[in-house]
Amino acid sequence: MKLFRDLLANNEGATAIEYGLIAALVAVAAIGAMTSLGGSLGNTFNGVSDEMDNAL
Repeated sequence: MKLFRDLLANNEGATAIEYGLIAALVAVAAIGAMTSLGGSLGNTFNGVSDEMDNAL
């Protein structure tokens, strides 16, 4: 019976799950930001390339 009480009182697993969820949220936010930035950066380089082609 003491074993079950000790298992129910143990919060270490819950803490690990919370850290995992936070890491997943940060990863999703980073992927979203990088995707947006990547598209914008690609458009910028394409615009510069087009301007250089027109200058010649």
